Amino acid sequence: MDTLEKVIPKNGFDLHLLHTKKFKTIHLSMKFTTKLTRENVTKRALLPYVLQQGTANLPTATKLRQRLDELYGTVLAVDTSKKGEHHILTVRLELANEQYIAGEQNLLDKGIHFLKELLYQPKLEGQGFDPKIVEREKATLQSKIEALKEDKMTLANTRMIEEMCKDEAYHLRVTGYEEDLSAISPEDLYQYFQEILTEDHLDMFVLGDIEELAVEGKVEELVIPRQQAAITNTTLNTVEEQQTIVEYDDISQAKLHFGYRTNITYNDAEYPALHVFNGLFGGFPSSKLFLNVREKNSLAYYAASRIESHKGLMFVFSGIAPGQYQRAKDIILEQMEDMRQGNFTDDALHETIEMTINQLRETLDSPQGMIELHYQRVLAQSTLSPEQLLENVQHVTREQVIEVANQVQLDTTYLLTSKEAKADEA
Repeated sequence: MDTLEKVIPKNGFDLHLLHTKKFKTIHLSMKFTTKLTRENVTKRALLPYVLQQGTANLPTATKLRQRLDELYGTVLAVDTSKKGEHHILTVRLELANEQYIAGEQNLLDKGIHFLKELLYQPKLEGQGFDPKIVEREKATLQSKIEALKEDKMTLANTRMIEEMCKDEAYHLRVTGYEEDLSAISPEDLYQYFQEILTEDHLDMFVLGDIEELAVEGKVEELVIPRQQAAITNTTLNTVEEQQTIVEYDDISQAKLHFGYRTNITYNDAEYPALHVFNGLFGGFPSSKLFLNVREKNSLAYYAASRIESHKGLMFVFSGIAPGQYQRAKDIILEQMEDMRQGNFTDDALHETIEMTINQLRETLDSPQGMIELHYQRVLAQSTLSPEQLLENVQHVTREQVIEVANQVQLDTTYLLTSKEAKADEA
């Protein structure tokens, strides 16, 4: 692998230089990280929409886009996400590498200047953001929140997490809450944005063929002097009591989801084995869930699992006919029992290890994926590089997978079924 990461602590932020000749573009990614809180979750969800509507010098979204077009089609993306109990605001810029454009000298400087303007010279009115923009973007966010109700698979998983983690920050919806919107004033939102700029933990990633570009000096001026905040730890909880939640909706296909606690996170020695376990259990089309629940027994329209690397959780998703709840549940739980007993072949194990490695390599083949994998270890406060993770996955043994399977505990069974269906006794 030709990527070398250099991490340089700066005045109030950590600079990550990822030098690679794989791409003809340069990617700047600023990640502002804080703890998920109910008080701020909706404000933080609203900010990406407002920020992309203009700056003091580029007062409309159209003018902002024109400036990006002038910079050889530079792409801007602003979004929020949650990983564990961290709430992340990401501001990304993808721009052409000036080394590959004849006669272009300072495209990177112009890109950095644009980012600086976006963050430190937004379009204001008095002591807050432009009220017209804030109102319009509240409506945009409200539509997004409402759309979640129509995506039944996401809704089922969201509701399961809310019940499973009700006393933990992880239950919060990263899209925010409709009932908070009316109370957010342009002044409140701007004040909160100032807190993000000065108080969040900040990582800046610069990825691309950057050896000759004197990046370090250029990006220093992008961040106003600040104190670098510490990364807070995500709390891991054990299963106190298994619970079953049944809810009803206007649907024809029921959603049967399971929430497990693995208590294994990115920095743990068992993490590579957890990846392989998930691949065997429900992570790939060759997995037990897919083959036995969907193909062999025709019980599910889909059946899969995924792990959450920072909160130590695993989710199982399946779409079933409302009348098949008990049978589908039994067969899904049977697959987990099989994993605990080691009922999988050596061929399946080796094939899954290869697929897991290929999946990680594919992630490392995209600039954003590469940044995300390097950022994983920032959140985990880990020294494990993506390259070491690949190496460790390669050496996962059958015994380690069985050990992980026996560590994974069922916490919550969640069924979203049709109003007509009388749910089976849980």
